[in-house]
Amino acid sequence: MASKLEQIDSLYKQYEDEIIHLADRIWDVPETRYQEVESAKILKTYLVANGFEIEMGIGGIDTAFVAKYGSTGPIIGILGEFDALPGLSQKAGSDVREAHVEGGNGHGCGHNLLGTAGIGAVRLLKDLIDKGEVEGRIHYFGCPAEEGGSGKTFMVREGVFNNVDVALTWHPNSFTSVFNYSSLANYQVYFEFEGTASHAANSPHLGRSALDAVELMNVGVNYLREHISSNARVHYAVTNSGGISPNVVQANAEVLYLIRANTIQEVDDIYKRVLKIAEGAALMTETKVKVKFDKACSNYIANDTINKIVYDKLQLVGLPTYSEEELDYAKKMAKTITPSELTSALQEIKSINEDSHVEDLIEKDSTFYPKVIPYQKSTITMAGSTDVADVSWVVPTSQFFTTCFVLGTPLHTWQLVSQGRTGLAHKGMLYASKVLALTAIELLDNPDLIVQAKNELREQTKGQYVNPIPKEVLPNMYG
Repeated sequence: MASKLEQIDSLYKQYEDEIIHLADRIWDVPETRYQEVESAKILKTYLVANGFEIEMGIGGIDTAFVAKYGSTGPIIGILGEFDALPGLSQKAGSDVREAHVEGGNGHGCGHNLLGTAGIGAVRLLKDLIDKGEVEGRIHYFGCPAEEGGSGKTFMVREGVFNNVDVALTWHPNSFTSVFNYSSLANYQVYFEFEGTASHAANSPHLGRSALDAVELMNVGVNYLREHISSNARVHYAVTNSGGISPNVVQANAEVLYLIRANTIQEVDDIYKRVLKIAEGAALMTETKVKVKFDKACSNYIANDTINKIVYDKLQLVGLPTYSEEELDYAKKMAKTITPSELTSALQEIKSINEDSHVEDLIEKDSTFYPKVIPYQKSTITMAGSTDVADVSWVVPTSQFFTTCFVLGTPLHTWQLVSQGRTGLAHKGMLYASKVLALTAIELLDNPDLIVQAKNELREQTKGQYVNPIPKEVLPNMYG
Protein backbone atom coordinates (compact mmCIF):
# COMPACT_ATOMS: atom_id res chain seq x y z
CA MET A 1 0.00 0.00 0.00
CA ALA A 2 2.96 2.31 0.53
CA SER A 3 3.58 2.16 -3.21
CA LYS A 4 -0.07 3.02 -3.79
CA LEU A 5 0.34 6.08 -1.57
CA GLU A 6 3.45 7.10 -3.47
CA GLN A 7 1.54 6.72 -6.72
CA ILE A 8 -1.31 8.86 -5.42
CA ASP A 9 1.09 11.51 -4.16
CA SER A 10 2.73 11.61 -7.57
CA LEU A 11 -0.59 11.84 -9.41
CA TYR A 12 -1.95 14.49 -7.07
CA LYS A 13 1.06 16.76 -7.48
CA GLN A 14 0.02 17.23 -11.12
CA TYR A 15 -3.16 19.06 -10.16
CA GLU A 16 -3.13 19.84 -6.45
CA ASP A 17 -2.72 23.54 -7.29
CA GLU A 18 -5.93 23.30 -9.32
CA ILE A 19 -7.75 21.80 -6.34
CA ILE A 20 -6.49 24.55 -4.03
CA HIS A 21 -7.57 27.16 -6.58
CA LEU A 22 -11.06 25.63 -6.70
CA ALA A 23 -11.38 25.81 -2.90
CA ASP A 24 -10.31 29.45 -2.91
CA ARG A 25 -12.76 30.32 -5.68
CA ILE A 26 -15.60 28.80 -3.62
CA TRP A 27 -14.36 30.78 -0.58
CA ASP A 28 -14.46 33.96 -2.70
CA VAL A 29 -18.17 33.54 -3.60
CA PRO A 30 -19.84 32.45 -0.33
CA GLU A 31 -23.44 31.47 -1.05
CA THR A 32 -26.00 30.33 1.50
CA ARG A 33 -28.45 27.44 1.38
CA TYR A 34 -29.99 26.72 -2.03
CA GLN A 35 -28.39 29.85 -3.49
CA GLU A 36 -25.06 28.18 -4.41
CA VAL A 37 -25.41 28.86 -8.15
CA GLU A 38 -21.88 30.11 -8.78
CA SER A 39 -20.25 27.57 -6.45
CA ALA A 40 -22.00 24.65 -8.17
CA LYS A 41 -21.04 26.08 -11.56
CA ILE A 42 -17.36 26.33 -10.60
CA LEU A 43 -17.20 22.68 -9.52
CA LYS A 44 -19.37 21.40 -12.38
CA THR A 45 -17.25 23.21 -14.98
CA TYR A 46 -14.07 21.64 -13.62
CA LEU A 47 -15.57 18.16 -13.59
CA VAL A 48 -16.90 18.45 -17.15
CA ALA A 49 -13.50 19.67 -18.34
CA ASN A 50 -11.96 16.54 -16.81
CA GLY A 51 -14.27 14.00 -18.44
CA PHE A 52 -17.12 13.53 -15.97
CA GLU A 53 -20.73 13.13 -17.01
CA ILE A 54 -22.90 15.65 -15.16
CA GLU A 55 -26.56 15.56 -14.20
CA MET A 56 -27.89 18.80 -12.71
CA GLY A 57 -30.98 19.49 -10.63
CA ILE A 58 -31.06 16.10 -8.94
CA GLY A 59 -33.52 15.57 -6.11
CA GLY A 60 -35.53 18.54 -7.30
CA ILE A 61 -32.82 21.00 -6.20
CA ASP A 62 -31.42 23.39 -8.81
CA THR A 63 -27.92 23.53 -7.28
CA ALA A 64 -27.61 19.78 -6.61
CA PHE A 65 -25.75 17.61 -9.12
CA VAL A 66 -23.99 14.31 -9.63
CA ALA A 67 -20.79 13.76 -11.62
CA LYS A 68 -20.22 10.20 -12.82
CA TYR A 69 -17.28 8.21 -14.12
CA GLY A 70 -16.74 4.52 -14.77
CA SER A 71 -18.93 1.91 -16.45
CA THR A 72 -18.72 -1.25 -14.35
CA GLY A 73 -18.33 -2.33 -10.75
CA PRO A 74 -19.62 -1.00 -7.42
CA ILE A 75 -20.60 2.67 -7.07
CA ILE A 76 -18.66 4.69 -4.54
CA GLY A 77 -20.40 7.98 -3.77
CA ILE A 78 -18.36 10.90 -2.51
CA LEU A 79 -20.41 13.67 -0.92
CA GLY A 80 -19.44 17.30 -1.39
CA GLU A 81 -20.82 20.48 0.18
CA PHE A 82 -20.23 24.10 -0.79
CA ASP A 83 -22.71 26.31 1.10
CA ALA A 84 -21.67 29.20 3.33
CA LEU A 85 -23.18 30.98 6.34
CA PRO A 86 -24.78 34.44 6.56
CA GLY A 87 -23.08 37.30 8.38
CA LEU A 88 -19.64 35.70 8.64
CA SER A 89 -17.69 37.64 6.04
CA GLN A 90 -14.04 37.86 7.08
CA LYS A 91 -10.72 38.73 5.45
CA ALA A 92 -8.53 35.69 4.82
CA GLY A 93 -5.33 35.14 6.75
CA SER A 94 -6.08 37.83 9.35
CA ASP A 95 -5.80 37.30 13.09
CA VAL A 96 -8.29 40.08 13.88
CA ARG A 97 -12.01 40.31 13.18
CA GLU A 98 -12.46 42.35 10.00
CA ALA A 99 -15.19 41.74 7.45
CA HIS A 100 -14.28 41.21 3.80
CA VAL A 101 -17.75 42.50 2.86
CA GLU A 102 -19.79 44.20 5.58
CA GLY A 103 -22.79 42.03 6.41
CA GLY A 104 -21.71 39.46 3.84
CA ASN A 105 -21.59 35.68 3.91
CA GLY A 106 -18.58 33.59 4.88
CA HIS A 107 -17.39 29.98 4.83
CA GLY A 108 -17.58 29.55 8.57
CA CYS A 109 -17.85 25.76 8.41
CA GLY A 110 -15.17 25.08 5.80
CA HIS A 111 -17.49 23.81 3.09
CA ASN A 112 -15.30 25.45 0.44
CA LEU A 113 -12.78 22.79 1.47
CA LEU A 114 -15.26 19.98 2.08
CA GLY A 115 -16.67 19.87 -1.43
CA THR A 116 -13.37 20.51 -3.15
CA ALA A 117 -11.51 17.67 -1.43
CA GLY A 118 -14.07 15.31 -2.96
CA ILE A 119 -13.30 16.76 -6.39
CA GLY A 120 -9.63 15.94 -5.89
CA ALA A 121 -10.50 12.41 -4.80
CA VAL A 122 -12.67 11.62 -7.82
CA ARG A 123 -10.05 13.12 -10.13
CA LEU A 124 -7.49 10.72 -8.64
CA LEU A 125 -9.86 7.78 -8.93
CA LYS A 126 -10.67 8.60 -12.54
CA ASP A 127 -6.97 8.57 -13.41
CA LEU A 128 -6.59 5.14 -11.81
CA ILE A 129 -9.66 3.80 -13.63
CA ASP A 130 -8.22 5.08 -16.92
CA LYS A 131 -4.94 3.31 -16.17
CA GLY A 132 -6.83 0.07 -15.54
CA GLU A 133 -5.59 -0.08 -11.95
CA VAL A 134 -9.01 0.33 -10.33
CA GLU A 135 -12.36 -1.02 -11.47
CA GLY A 136 -15.51 0.65 -10.30
CA ARG A 137 -17.84 3.61 -10.69
CA ILE A 138 -17.30 6.94 -9.00
CA HIS A 139 -20.18 9.34 -8.33
CA TYR A 140 -19.46 12.78 -6.89
CA PHE A 141 -22.59 14.30 -5.33
CA GLY A 142 -22.76 18.08 -5.16
CA CYS A 143 -24.96 18.53 -2.08
CA PRO A 144 -26.36 22.01 -1.34
CA ALA A 145 -27.80 23.47 1.82
CA GLU A 146 -26.26 21.42 4.61
CA GLU A 147 -26.49 24.56 6.75
CA GLY A 148 -30.13 24.85 7.74
CA GLY A 149 -31.52 23.27 4.59
CA SER A 150 -31.04 19.48 4.88
CA GLY A 151 -30.31 19.22 1.17
CA LYS A 152 -29.19 15.60 1.41
CA THR A 153 -32.36 14.60 3.27
CA PHE A 154 -34.44 15.91 0.36
CA MET A 155 -32.08 14.08 -2.03
CA VAL A 156 -32.52 10.84 -0.08
CA ARG A 157 -36.29 11.30 -0.14
CA GLU A 158 -36.16 11.54 -3.96
CA GLY A 159 -34.07 8.37 -4.31
CA VAL A 160 -30.84 10.05 -5.42
CA PHE A 161 -28.63 7.57 -3.51
CA ASN A 162 -30.63 4.40 -4.17
CA ASN A 163 -27.99 2.74 -6.38
CA VAL A 164 -24.92 3.83 -4.40
CA ASP A 165 -22.99 1.02 -2.67
CA VAL A 166 -20.93 3.11 -0.23
CA ALA A 167 -20.89 6.84 0.62
CA LEU A 168 -17.79 8.68 1.86
CA THR A 169 -17.36 12.21 3.14
CA TRP A 170 -15.38 14.29 5.63
CA HIS A 171 -15.47 17.62 7.46
CA PRO A 172 -12.77 20.19 8.26
CA ASN A 173 -11.96 20.50 11.95
CA SER A 174 -9.19 21.43 14.38
CA PHE A 175 -8.17 17.79 14.91
CA THR A 176 -8.07 14.55 12.92
CA SER A 177 -10.27 11.54 13.64
CA VAL A 178 -12.89 9.20 12.30
CA PHE A 179 -16.44 10.49 12.84
CA ASN A 180 -17.43 7.65 15.17
CA TYR A 181 -20.53 8.92 16.94
CA SER A 182 -24.17 9.62 16.18
CA SER A 183 -25.78 13.04 15.71
CA LEU A 184 -29.02 14.67 16.78
CA ALA A 185 -32.06 14.36 14.57
CA ASN A 186 -34.07 17.54 14.04
CA TYR A 187 -37.14 19.32 12.71
CA GLN A 188 -37.11 22.95 11.60
CA VAL A 189 -40.55 24.57 11.57
CA TYR A 190 -41.98 28.08 11.15
CA PHE A 191 -44.94 29.25 13.26
CA GLU A 192 -46.71 32.19 11.65
CA PHE A 193 -49.31 34.01 13.74
CA GLU A 194 -52.02 36.21 12.25
CA GLY A 195 -53.86 38.75 14.41
CA THR A 196 -55.68 42.03 13.95
CA ALA A 197 -54.01 45.42 13.57
CA SER A 198 -55.24 48.39 15.55
CA HIS A 199 -54.12 51.71 17.04
CA ALA A 200 -52.16 50.75 20.13
CA ALA A 201 -53.42 53.74 22.17
CA ASN A 202 -56.75 54.76 20.66
CA SER A 203 -58.26 51.30 20.18
CA PRO A 204 -56.03 48.59 21.67
CA HIS A 205 -59.13 46.57 22.61
CA LEU A 206 -59.81 46.03 18.91
CA GLY A 207 -56.38 44.61 18.21
CA ARG A 208 -55.16 41.02 18.52
CA SER A 209 -51.38 40.91 18.71
CA ALA A 210 -49.52 38.28 16.70
CA LEU A 211 -46.32 39.36 18.44
CA ASP A 212 -47.90 38.63 21.82
CA ALA A 213 -48.65 35.14 20.51
CA VAL A 214 -45.02 34.63 19.49
CA GLU A 215 -43.81 35.80 22.89
CA LEU A 216 -46.27 33.59 24.75
CA MET A 217 -45.25 30.62 22.62
CA ASN A 218 -41.60 31.24 23.43
CA VAL A 219 -42.37 31.47 27.15
CA GLY A 220 -44.33 28.22 26.97
CA VAL A 221 -41.50 26.40 25.22
CA ASN A 222 -39.04 27.74 27.80
CA TYR A 223 -41.06 25.93 30.47
CA LEU A 224 -41.14 22.80 28.28
CA ARG A 225 -37.34 22.57 28.32
CA GLU A 226 -37.37 21.29 31.89
CA HIS A 227 -39.43 18.31 30.81
CA ILE A 228 -37.48 16.92 27.85
CA SER A 229 -34.37 14.74 27.81
CA SER A 230 -31.01 16.30 28.62
CA ASN A 231 -29.72 15.65 25.08
CA ALA A 232 -32.67 17.39 23.42
CA ARG A 233 -32.35 21.00 22.27
CA VAL A 234 -35.03 23.51 21.27
CA HIS A 235 -33.74 26.69 19.57
CA TYR A 236 -35.73 29.57 18.14
CA ALA A 237 -35.37 32.82 16.21
CA VAL A 238 -38.04 35.48 15.75
CA THR A 239 -38.06 35.95 11.98
CA ASN A 240 -40.84 38.56 11.87
CA SER A 241 -41.66 40.80 14.84
CA GLY A 242 -44.55 42.46 13.05
CA GLY A 243 -43.05 45.80 12.15
CA ILE A 244 -41.09 48.65 13.75
CA SER A 245 -43.93 50.82 15.05
CA PRO A 246 -44.89 50.28 18.71
CA ASN A 247 -48.08 52.29 18.09
CA VAL A 248 -49.58 49.55 15.91
CA VAL A 249 -50.82 46.26 17.29
CA GLN A 250 -48.82 43.74 15.29
CA ALA A 251 -51.11 41.79 12.95
CA ASN A 252 -48.44 39.35 11.76
CA ALA A 253 -45.42 37.76 13.48
CA GLU A 254 -43.39 34.62 12.98
CA VAL A 255 -40.95 32.45 14.90
CA LEU A 256 -38.70 29.68 13.55
CA TYR A 257 -38.05 26.65 15.76
CA LEU A 258 -35.30 24.03 15.47
CA ILE A 259 -36.00 20.96 17.60
CA ARG A 260 -33.22 18.39 18.14
CA ALA A 261 -33.10 15.05 19.93
CA ASN A 262 -31.39 11.64 19.74
CA THR A 263 -33.91 10.15 17.30
CA ILE A 264 -36.59 11.35 14.92
CA GLN A 265 -39.23 9.72 17.11
CA GLU A 266 -38.11 11.76 20.10
CA VAL A 267 -37.99 14.92 17.96
CA ASP A 268 -41.54 14.21 16.79
CA ASP A 269 -42.74 13.71 20.36
CA ILE A 270 -41.32 17.10 21.40
CA TYR A 271 -42.67 18.70 18.22
CA LYS A 272 -46.22 17.59 19.06
CA ARG A 273 -45.88 19.28 22.45
CA VAL A 274 -44.55 22.45 20.82
CA LEU A 275 -47.56 22.41 18.50
CA LYS A 276 -49.88 22.39 21.52
CA ILE A 277 -48.01 25.35 23.00
CA ALA A 278 -48.40 27.26 19.71
CA GLU A 279 -52.10 26.47 19.65
CA GLY A 280 -52.38 27.62 23.26
CA ALA A 281 -50.64 30.91 22.46
CA ALA A 282 -53.07 31.46 19.59
CA LEU A 283 -56.04 30.76 21.88
CA MET A 284 -54.78 33.15 24.55
CA THR A 285 -54.35 35.98 22.06
CA GLU A 286 -57.32 35.19 19.80
CA THR A 287 -54.98 34.90 16.81
CA LYS A 288 -54.54 32.21 14.19
CA VAL A 289 -51.39 30.12 13.80
CA LYS A 290 -50.08 28.58 10.58
CA VAL A 291 -47.46 25.83 10.86
CA LYS A 292 -44.91 25.67 8.01
CA PHE A 293 -42.61 22.62 8.09
CA ASP A 294 -39.23 23.67 6.64
CA LYS A 295 -36.83 20.72 6.86
CA ALA A 296 -35.62 17.81 8.98
CA CYS A 297 -32.84 15.27 9.26
CA SER A 298 -32.31 11.96 11.04
CA ASN A 299 -29.62 10.79 13.47
CA TYR A 300 -26.35 9.59 11.95
CA ILE A 301 -25.42 5.88 11.81
CA ALA A 302 -21.68 5.18 11.89
CA ASN A 303 -20.45 2.18 9.90
CA ASP A 304 -17.67 0.36 11.76
CA THR A 305 -16.56 -1.65 8.70
CA ILE A 306 -15.74 1.44 6.66
CA ASN A 307 -14.58 3.50 9.65
CA LYS A 308 -11.75 1.03 10.28
CA ILE A 309 -10.56 1.47 6.69
CA VAL A 310 -10.72 5.25 6.99
CA TYR A 311 -8.69 5.19 10.20
CA ASP A 312 -6.05 3.07 8.51
CA LYS A 313 -5.80 5.60 5.65
CA LEU A 314 -5.66 8.58 8.01
CA GLN A 315 -2.61 7.01 9.62
CA LEU A 316 -1.10 5.98 6.30
CA VAL A 317 -1.25 9.44 4.71
CA GLY A 318 -0.10 11.16 7.90
CA LEU A 319 -0.78 14.59 9.35
CA PRO A 320 0.23 17.71 7.41
CA THR A 321 3.46 19.59 8.10
CA TYR A 322 3.70 23.36 7.92
CA SER A 323 6.13 26.06 6.85
CA GLU A 324 7.56 28.56 9.33
CA GLU A 325 5.29 31.23 7.91
CA GLU A 326 2.24 29.01 8.39
CA LEU A 327 3.28 28.17 11.94
CA ASP A 328 3.74 31.86 12.78
CA TYR A 329 0.23 32.59 11.52
CA ALA A 330 -1.14 29.60 13.43
CA LYS A 331 0.37 30.89 16.68
CA LYS A 332 -1.28 34.27 16.14
CA MET A 333 -4.62 32.60 15.50
CA ALA A 334 -4.19 30.39 18.58
CA LYS A 335 -4.08 33.55 20.70
CA THR A 336 -7.62 34.40 19.53
CA ILE A 337 -8.97 31.09 20.86
CA THR A 338 -10.38 31.44 24.37
CA PRO A 339 -9.54 28.94 27.13
CA SER A 340 -13.15 27.71 27.12
CA GLU A 341 -13.04 27.13 23.35
CA LEU A 342 -9.83 25.14 23.70
CA THR A 343 -11.30 23.14 26.58
CA SER A 344 -14.38 22.38 24.51
CA ALA A 345 -12.24 20.99 21.69
CA LEU A 346 -10.23 18.86 24.11
CA GLN A 347 -13.44 17.52 25.64
CA GLU A 348 -14.68 16.59 22.16
CA ILE A 349 -11.44 14.72 21.50
CA LYS A 350 -11.90 12.91 24.80
CA SER A 351 -15.44 11.93 23.76
CA ILE A 352 -14.12 10.44 20.51
CA ASN A 353 -11.56 8.35 22.39
CA GLU A 354 -11.65 8.28 26.16
CA ASP A 355 -8.02 7.15 26.31
CA SER A 356 -6.71 10.23 24.46
CA HIS A 357 -4.18 12.02 26.67
CA VAL A 358 -5.61 15.47 26.05
CA GLU A 359 -4.38 16.77 29.39
CA ASP A 360 -0.81 16.70 28.10
CA LEU A 361 -1.70 19.25 25.42
CA ILE A 362 -2.91 21.85 27.90
CA GLU A 363 0.60 22.18 29.27
CA LYS A 364 2.32 22.14 25.88
CA ASP A 365 2.06 24.06 22.61
CA SER A 366 -1.57 23.58 21.72
CA THR A 367 -1.50 25.09 18.23
CA PHE A 368 -2.31 21.71 16.64
CA TYR A 369 -3.38 18.35 18.00
CA PRO A 370 -0.29 16.22 17.30
CA LYS A 371 -1.75 12.87 16.23
CA VAL A 372 -4.64 11.04 14.61
CA ILE A 373 -7.09 10.25 17.40
CA PRO A 374 -7.24 6.44 17.81
CA TYR A 375 -10.44 4.92 16.49
CA GLN A 376 -12.94 3.12 18.67
CA LYS A 377 -16.64 2.35 18.31
CA SER A 378 -18.80 4.81 20.19
CA THR A 379 -22.35 5.11 21.50
CA ILE A 380 -22.01 8.86 22.07
CA THR A 381 -24.29 11.37 20.34
CA MET A 382 -22.75 14.70 19.34
CA ALA A 383 -24.60 17.91 20.14
CA GLY A 384 -25.06 18.95 16.51
CA SER A 385 -26.88 17.64 13.46
CA THR A 386 -25.96 16.74 9.89
CA ASP A 387 -27.95 15.79 6.81
CA VAL A 388 -25.30 13.17 6.04
CA ALA A 389 -27.32 11.20 8.60
CA ASP A 390 -30.13 10.43 6.18
CA VAL A 391 -27.63 9.13 3.63
CA SER A 392 -26.23 6.88 6.36
CA TRP A 393 -29.66 5.24 6.81
CA VAL A 394 -29.87 4.12 3.17
CA VAL A 395 -26.18 3.66 2.20
CA PRO A 396 -23.23 2.43 4.31
CA THR A 397 -21.56 5.74 5.11
CA SER A 398 -18.35 6.92 6.70
CA GLN A 399 -17.00 10.38 7.40
CA PHE A 400 -13.98 11.79 9.17
CA PHE A 401 -12.31 15.01 10.33
CA THR A 402 -8.93 16.36 9.29
CA THR A 403 -6.95 19.20 10.83
CA CYS A 404 -7.52 22.37 8.82
CA PHE A 405 -7.46 24.94 11.64
CA VAL A 406 -5.62 25.60 14.90
CA LEU A 407 -6.78 23.55 17.85
CA GLY A 408 -9.95 24.87 19.44
CA THR A 409 -11.16 26.92 16.48
CA PRO A 410 -14.95 26.81 16.80
CA LEU A 411 -17.12 26.18 13.76
CA HIS A 412 -19.27 29.06 12.50
CA THR A 413 -16.81 31.78 13.56
CA TRP A 414 -14.69 34.48 11.92
CA GLN A 415 -11.53 32.61 12.96
CA LEU A 416 -12.54 29.63 10.86
CA VAL A 417 -13.40 31.81 7.86
CA SER A 418 -10.02 33.54 8.15
CA GLN A 419 -8.09 30.26 8.18
CA GLY A 420 -10.19 28.68 5.41
CA ARG A 421 -8.23 30.35 2.62
CA THR A 422 -4.72 29.68 3.94
CA GLY A 423 -2.11 26.94 3.71
CA LEU A 424 -3.36 25.45 6.99
CA ALA A 425 -6.74 24.69 5.44
CA HIS A 426 -5.36 23.73 2.04
CA LYS A 427 -3.08 21.08 3.53
CA GLY A 428 -5.88 19.58 5.60
CA MET A 429 -8.07 19.49 2.50
CA LEU A 430 -5.44 17.70 0.38
CA TYR A 431 -4.92 15.23 3.22
CA ALA A 432 -8.66 14.51 3.28
CA SER A 433 -8.75 14.13 -0.49
CA LYS A 434 -6.11 11.41 -0.45
CA VAL A 435 -7.84 9.59 2.43
CA LEU A 436 -11.12 9.60 0.48
CA ALA A 437 -9.39 8.20 -2.60
CA LEU A 438 -7.45 5.52 -0.70
CA THR A 439 -10.58 4.40 1.15
CA ALA A 440 -12.48 4.10 -2.14
CA ILE A 441 -9.63 2.08 -3.66
CA GLU A 442 -9.59 -0.31 -0.69
CA LEU A 443 -13.33 -0.91 -1.04
CA LEU A 444 -13.21 -1.40 -4.80
CA ASP A 445 -10.25 -3.77 -4.52
CA ASN A 446 -12.05 -5.77 -1.81
CA PRO A 447 -15.77 -5.96 -2.68
CA ASP A 448 -16.36 -8.30 0.27
CA LEU A 449 -15.87 -5.26 2.48
CA ILE A 450 -18.76 -3.53 0.70
CA VAL A 451 -20.95 -6.56 1.36
CA GLN A 452 -19.87 -6.52 5.01
CA ALA A 453 -20.67 -2.81 5.32
CA LYS A 454 -24.11 -3.35 3.79
CA ASN A 455 -24.85 -6.22 6.14
CA GLU A 456 -23.83 -4.05 9.09
CA LEU A 457 -26.19 -1.28 7.99
CA ARG A 458 -29.02 -3.74 7.43
CA GLU A 459 -28.58 -5.03 10.98
CA GLN A 460 -28.50 -1.50 12.40
CA THR A 461 -31.59 -0.15 10.61
CA LYS A 462 -33.67 -3.34 10.24
CA GLY A 463 -35.33 -1.68 7.26
CA GLN A 464 -37.11 0.86 9.43
CA TYR A 465 -36.02 4.12 7.77
CA VAL A 466 -38.69 6.72 7.09
CA ASN A 467 -37.63 10.02 5.57
CA PRO A 468 -38.48 12.76 8.09
CA ILE A 469 -39.49 15.43 5.54
CA PRO A 470 -43.14 15.29 4.44
CA LYS A 471 -43.58 14.72 0.71
CA GLU A 472 -45.42 18.02 0.19
CA VAL A 473 -42.54 20.07 1.64
CA LEU A 474 -40.20 21.38 -1.07
CA PRO A 475 -36.57 22.50 -0.66
CA ASN A 476 -36.36 26.13 0.48
CA MET A 477 -40.13 26.52 0.36
CA TYR A 478 -40.01 29.20 3.03
CA GLY A 479 -36.40 30.36 2.80
